[in-house]
Amino acid sequence: MSGAGGGARVDRAQLVDAYALPERNSPSVRMNFVMSLDGAVTLDGRSGGLGDDADRLAMDVLRSLADVVLVGAGTVRAEGYGGLGVSPEGVAWRRAHGLADEPRLAIVSASLDLEPGLPVFAEATRRPIVVTGEASDPGRRTALAAVADVLVCGETGVDPTAMRDALAAAGLPQVLCEGGPHLFASLIEVDAVDELCLSLSPLLVSGDAGRITAGGHEHARRMRLVHALPAGDLLLLRYARLRG
Repeated sequence: MSGAGGGARVDRAQLVDAYALPERNSPSVRMNFVMSLDGAVTLDGRSGGLGDDADRLAMDVLRSLADVVLVGAGTVRAEGYGGLGVSPEGVAWRRAHGLADEPRLAIVSASLDLEPGLPVFAEATRRPIVVTGEASDPGRRTALAAVADVLVCGETGVDPTAMRDALAAAGLPQVLCEGGPHLFASLIEVDAVDELCLSLSPLLVSGDAGRITAGGHEHARRMRLVHALPAGDLLLLRYARLRG
């Protein structure tokens, strides 16, 4: 589906329909990013400066549809994650569909450079998950186990495939990943990305900001356009993996 006309506005009901999941039981990984017209993924070091009300509404809808929000530890620190804070409308939708009031939050960290007192743990209304590898420090794993469920997925680092399977086994098959770029690249590397939801911001940023992926090996993976929704001057894009 697509919107029509510059300056068009989107509402929650429209976005719930536009981002609806085909079914909830099969594991699926959906990425959500905002990007400037010239490819910048941050402004002044954070992604929030690139978005607007439409982007924030889309993010709330995507979180409302997810079982778990997956994010790298670096993004948690850079963006100042606290509780997920799903809107009252999102909570109502989830309750009507037999889901908990908000998705769980899973933080990926091979090094476990996370303090148990961070707001992302202290302000959580559902117990967060920390995903790490066997090589991480056992003392840090023990400290974080006091404030989160710790999943060990992989040996020297975090194995993205094992992580996806472990989340599904925990009853969290619908994954919404909000970055960062290295985590996105690691998921692409193992062909685990099912969708990319991209908010194209009407800004030219220049500077040295990175792109939405960083690292990994160059390899083209074909996606198909599901929708392009104009929302004011911002464009909400949804791409799905091309199968077959």
